[in-house]
Parts: sequence; C-alpha cells; structure tokens
Amino acid sequence: MSDTPLISVRDLSVHFGVRGGGLGKKPVVRAVEGVDLDIEKGSFFGLVGESGSGKTTLGRALLRAVPITRGDLTYDDGEKQYDLAAIEKADLKDYRTRAQLIFQDPYAALSPRMTVRDIIAEPLEVMGITASKAETDERVREIAAKCRLNLEHLRRFPHAFSGGQRQRISIARALVSRPRFVVADESVAALDVSIQADVLNLLKDIQQEMGLTFLFISHDLSVVAHVCDHVAVMYLGRLVETAPTRELFANPRHPYTRALLSAIPSLDPDDDSVVDKLEGEIPSPTNPPPGCKFQTRCRFAVDRCRTEEPILDHAAHQHNVACHRWQELVEVFEAEDAAAKERSDKRHAAAGKAMAKGKAASGAGASSTAKTRGKAKPKSKGKSKDK
Repeated sequence: MSDTPLISVRDLSVHFGVRGGGLGKKPVVRAVEGVDLDIEKGSFFGLVGESGSGKTTLGRALLRAVPITRGDLTYDDGEKQYDLAAIEKADLKDYRTRAQLIFQDPYAALSPRMTVRDIIAEPLEVMGITASKAETDERVREIAAKCRLNLEHLRRFPHAFSGGQRQRISIARALVSRPRFVVADESVAALDVSIQADVLNLLKDIQQEMGLTFLFISHDLSVVAHVCDHVAVMYLGRLVETAPTRELFANPRHPYTRALLSAIPSLDPDDDSVVDKLEGEIPSPTNPPPGCKFQTRCRFAVDRCRTEEPILDHAAHQHNVACHRWQELVEVFEAEDAAAKERSDKRHAAAGKAMAKGKAASGAGASSTAKTRGKAKPKSKGKSKDK
C-alpha cells in the first residue's frame, strides 16, 4: 500500500438543521462531529456503531453526497487528487466515477421497469464514460461476469431475482464505472444469513481483483470481522476507537467497543462471559450530553468524563482510543476477562465430570446386564421317552 491515504479526513463535521420546532433557534443535528480518519489504498475499512451513530452520514460525506459543515477532506488515488471539502462541480462529476455507493436495500435500489443490462449500464450513460453502445455493452458484460451474473440475467427484470442476486446486480452497477473507492452501506443487512457470506466473499474477491478500497459500514461486528482489515467505532457522531481488526477484537480499549463485542452472540448456550451490557438509547444528536458523549451509558464515567471531551489517543500500533480512563481500564478489563475465563473453565470442567460420570454409570449398567444374562438358568431336561 502507498504511504499516502486514499481518503484523509481531519476535523470533519456534518450538521443538519431540523425543520419545525416552533419559534426561536432551529435545532441542529450534529450527525458527524470532529472526525479524524485515514483510509489506506487497497484496504477494506470497517465503520461500526449502533443505528443513529452517524455512520451513513460519514460515508455519504466521503462521497460528497451531503454538504460538509467544516473540516478537511482529501482524496488521492495516485492519478487524481481532490480537495473534497471545496471541490468544483466539474471535478465532482469525475470524482463520482471514482467513488461509488452500494445501497443497503437490494429491493428498493433497482428500478422494476429496467432490465438488468440497463440498470448496470445507467452510470456509464449518465456520466458519459463510454463512447458507444458497443463499448457500454462490453463493460456491462465484463462487470456482470465478475459479479457472477450471466448473459441471460442481463435480459431479465429485477423481480425475477432473489435478494442475493439483486445485491449482486447493485454491486455490478456500482463497479461498472471502475471506481477506486466504494462505500458499502449495510450492504448485506437485508439479506438472509445464509446469503450474506456469499455476498461478502464476492466483495472481498472483487476488491482483491480490482484493487479497490472499501468503506464497509455495518452495525454487525461479526460481519466486519469476516472481511475488514481495519475498523473504526463510531458513537453519536464521533470516532471512539480505531484499530486493525484483529487488534480491536483482541484488545478493545473503549468501554463502548467492549460492550459491542460483548453483544456478539456466542455459540455456547451456557456462556456467561458477557461483562458489558449497553443500557438505554443513544442520546439525541440535537442535544448531546457535555463531555464524553458516551458518559450517560458508561459504567466507568467520572466527573471529568461529564465535562471534558476526550480525543483519540495512541494506545498501540495503529490503535487509537478516545477515553480519559483507557489506561487504567486495561487492568480492569483484564481482571474481568480472567474472571469470565475462570467461570467458563469451571463450567466446562463440571460438565466434563458429569459426562464422564454418566458414561461410567452407563458402562456399569451395561456390564451388570451382561452378567445377569450370563447367569441364566439352564433349561430343564424333558422326561425320557424310553420305557
């Protein structure tokens, strides 16, 4: 990967005015607030958080699909460089051939009156990328094949396809312009779990084949773990933790990240290792709490958290966390994890003993039955027929 990030964000904020509200000052939604972020070329970057955390707004800001209130936002793919915070209209058209969005809902994103061929070809025609119908058709067939769609599929309408197939059509439409940067906004959330893995594997294969950079937005950390190499955690418009995926899952430093990881369902039905549970809802972005935005739901909050906003602090290599107490909480988290492991070990040991005892009892019963059968009384001799 190049040393220069594909996307570089500094102090990015996106605010929206709220209609209504009567007389006086109109309330403002602080959807994104003071975000610093670098997305490296060729990475599969995950952005996670609960609904209402600002993930979608941040993704659309990087595509320049929503107005930016303040901050610096740059794009550099080695061929083109753009100051996206002050981009001109002509450059914005070119940028949108290089940056595309995969929508969440494959059912609502496709026009029922267009064939699959026309749906995929639409970006090429609208943006004037191809010079002829023959060139357009060639590009459509090429990307359709990459997305595991055949020529027969191109002649059909969206209603003829399943959810997974429709999402592959959406992916093909997003990639037909040969972008460098793709925002996938909850792109598998509307699909059955059995289909999600197929779509995720397709995205990963295409990313490696085409050298794409992905921003993968999701509320599901288990999905993010499957495809992403780096993760940022967002809460109420702010980034609270960023790290390589393995590092984040192994050593979460922010209480919110830890709570999200604890919420991932365990395959063990008797698992009691969950030590963090989120209580309550995210505060309103029109009236966020002072200080740390997570302090109203954090069991470790102190007075400083209620008055002073934390900034991202370096915790380890490529690992940053926005928490006043993250250093002292390391030992707390380690102690809680050790206690949870001890409980788990004791539970599994007890289960193992019970199973062994059951097998022993079963074996003893079988042996006793065999002995009883072996001691069966001999048959009595009948009277002699000789006279």
